[in-house]
Amino acid sequence: MRETDFVSGFARGLKVIEAFEETRQRLSIAEAARLTGLDRATVRRSLLTLAELGYADYDGKFFALTPKILRLGHAYLSATPLPVLIQPHLDQLSEKAGQSASASVLDGTEIVYIARASQRRVMSINLTPGSRLPAYCASMGRVLLAALTEAEARSILARTDLKPNTLNTKTDVEELVREFGRVREQGYAVIDQELEIGLCSIAVPVENDRGQTVAAINIGAPAAHAPAADMPVRYLPLLKETQKALRLVLR
Repeated sequence: MRETDFVSGFARGLKVIEAFEETRQRLSIAEAARLTGLDRATVRRSLLTLAELGYADYDGKFFALTPKILRLGHAYLSATPLPVLIQPHLDQLSEKAGQSASASVLDGTEIVYIARASQRRVMSINLTPGSRLPAYCASMGRVLLAALTEAEARSILARTDLKPNTLNTKTDVEELVREFGRVREQGYAVIDQELEIGLCSIAVPVENDRGQTVAAINIGAPAAHAPAADMPVRYLPLLKETQKALRLVLR
């Protein structure tokens, strides 16, 4: 891309939007500036523009995104057939397993949920399409990172904040790279309470009819109900069945 094609103001505005999260629903100008690394004047203009366009509310001190911001995510979900094609298969998978099932794609250092069939809430946060989790410690993230070359996976890990969410979380780069190799070889990833204590999950890649990995699907369950060691026996056949069915419909 040519330098003259890059709209820096638009890029800064998007960065400000990305500063909002489930745990940061209201931000002051100072907080948004700190989170984005942008100067306060730039952040102020971006936030006031969002408020003027109806994408944010402003009470004189704090800004909060409004439901109108969902139009941006809805545009992606509407423009790509992937969520629509996956959802009915995910619903069947969840019903058969008696557990929550999800689908996601890789976006930078994170996975983004594009579809979900929930039997019960298995995490402290409410996961819905559009939710994000760090790829390195999520089962779907491990599957998607394993589909990359080692150099590509290492590049993503280098840009990731490898923090220990629990005592089980793998944060060593070399250990994670070896884990990606195991996932690649066995065709699935199991997470044993690395994202959150009490949660285990198992994931497989979703491939199109050309064998390209385009997404990942998983089943998540409480560790008390389905320990990590039991997940391949319990849920892998169902995941592979769904994986095979999706490969037939994804082009």
